[in-house]
Amino acid sequence: MFWPLLAELRFDQLIRQAGYPGSSMIPPDAALLSLLAMKLLRKERLSHIDDFNLDGGLGLFAGLNVLPKKSFATDYSYRTSREHQERLLAGWMRKFSSVLLPEARSFSLDFHPIPYRGEAAVLENHYVPCRGKACPSVQSFFAQEHENQVFCYANANLTRDEQAHEVIRFVEFWEDITGQPPEWLYFDSKLTTYEELSELNRRNVFFVTIRRRGSAILKRLRSRPAGEWTPAVIDIPKRRQKRIQYLDEPITLRGYEGSLRQIAVTGLGREHPTLFLTNHADASPRDIIKNYARRHGIEDCLGTNVNFFHMDNLSSEVRLNVDLDVTLTVIANSCYRWLASRLKGFEKAKAKQLSRKFIETSGKIEVRPERVLRVTFDRRSHNPILREAGLDEAGPPIPWLRGHRLEFRYR
Repeated sequence: MFWPLLAELRFDQLIRQAGYPGSSMIPPDAALLSLLAMKLLRKERLSHIDDFNLDGGLGLFAGLNVLPKKSFATDYSYRTSREHQERLLAGWMRKFSSVLLPEARSFSLDFHPIPYRGEAAVLENHYVPCRGKACPSVQSFFAQEHENQVFCYANANLTRDEQAHEVIRFVEFWEDITGQPPEWLYFDSKLTTYEELSELNRRNVFFVTIRRRGSAILKRLRSRPAGEWTPAVIDIPKRRQKRIQYLDEPITLRGYEGSLRQIAVTGLGREHPTLFLTNHADASPRDIIKNYARRHGIEDCLGTNVNFFHMDNLSSEVRLNVDLDVTLTVIANSCYRWLASRLKGFEKAKAKQLSRKFIETSGKIEVRPERVLRVTFDRRSHNPILREAGLDEAGPPIPWLRGHRLEFRYR
């Protein structure tokens, strides 16, 4: 079901342009497609690729007779570099943005530590929420588009000293592939520094972030007269309306050039006011609060990736190995969001639901002499939705399968 998208975007060509290594038996596009197949099938580890050694259908997905053995798959992940991942992500998003993200303007940014479960490792300690403490881990960075909740960028080859500048790297990445920087960025207080916020302002990128609450700040806010706070009502999906009060004022911060807007908000369910910082002079406080609330979508999607794509199940202290995995996670996430956009009524469905209802389907594949790959699905209740989507209609030939075209049939 993902063949039409991968063929349309010429995924094989993107892999070769990125310079990934290959061998005489397994070219680079077949190697990456084999690893991507494991990600799309939510296999927990690359070593479990042997479960599909006799599955000719999965071998055909990658343009091979059968998938490679686990020794090749594991070894291959250590032969890549960050430059490979950057070129592949740039090529993928440059083409994919025209398919599903033609008017992407707003992005949520976040870090995610991937814990190391082996013995003593030369890795920095990062706070791991699921463990409630700092542990040796590989810090990864993700950027997600707001409207369609598609991951657009990832980097797991980060040290602590490089983390604060990663937001600027994403801005440069997006400007390089689209010709213009992101319009809005949403992130929490620990993502970057005030100096980096100044750089965002110089690049004409609007941002909304959270300021840490110090005792002096809270004391000053409590001393403000009640008449200076403005009441408002914000609509929250699937919940009652919230009645809030906010105080909108300009402030200056050490390390930031010029002034910022600080919007202190009470009534959001916390004991102390929440402090929003933004460099947009005219956006209404209600819009800033509502749009920032959508940033929690990236936390939900990271949780989905941990659960469905097994992102936390890596046990490697080599950042480049983890970096390839998160790059494939971004591509797999894009594939599932594309599939959801084509299935009527499932536009907001998560990857786990799509996999259970559509991907985990048995059938028969015939390689026909007229250069047609005929896929006949077994009877299933959701087949009418697939038929209506017409994923195989007017699809391009599949380049890594000698130009064969795809044809779906249903019992």
